[in-house]
Amino acid sequence: MTSSYPQCGHCPYKNSDRLCMNRNGKAPDNCPTKYRESAVQHAVEEMHEPENLNFVRNAAIQEGEGYGNKELGYEHVKPIKPRIQETIEFAQKMNFNRLGLVFCIGLVKEAKAVDHLLCDNGFEVVSVCCKLGCQPKEQIGLNEEHKIQPGSFEAMCNPIAQALILNETGTEFNILMGLCVGHDSLMLKYAKAPCTVLAVKDRLLGHNPLAAIYTLESYYRSLK
Repeated sequence: MTSSYPQCGHCPYKNSDRLCMNRNGKAPDNCPTKYRESAVQHAVEEMHEPENLNFVRNAAIQEGEGYGNKELGYEHVKPIKPRIQETIEFAQKMNFNRLGLVFCIGLVKEAKAVDHLLCDNGFEVVSVCCKLGCQPKEQIGLNEEHKIQPGSFEAMCNPIAQALILNETGTEFNILMGLCVGHDSLMLKYAKAPCTVLAVKDRLLGHNPLAAIYTLESYYRSLK
């Protein structure tokens, strides 16, 4: 029985044969390209709003600039830019001046390097770490067994404060680095400026969560 809501993750067709990639392509009965035309058209209209058009155009341009050898044909296309470079170039295309850098204190070394890199490229950077405010975890109802070091003081992560401070300082574009699952959600919820993610937290896999996905048939089969 086919679901009535989109499940693109279950699409049975290879990319080149999908209706979303090929106007003569194939589509299952719940394909949003075919059966959610009103949403697609509404999105196109929203993209043409003044506050969105330049943003979406520059994002698409940045995507195209991320590949080389295009003149040789699709089979020769290769990626040529890391995400940090694309982030800098996109912010330059948008003429942003003041950037927010929101990071986990566990990535303080990496955040410092990114902060310097952004400044070297002419940006003004407002950076806020997750533990700002030094508020105890007990304030949100945590007990000792919830702490990393039971029996000691632990400051809670404060993603809402991170967002509010960036809002107060007028950042134009915010970059997230390594916030915890859930904390990143709250930061994105409260931030006024558009945000992008440079790195996501994965304590076990060196901040490369896809490593577990790539090995689902072997080392991480227990997740299935």
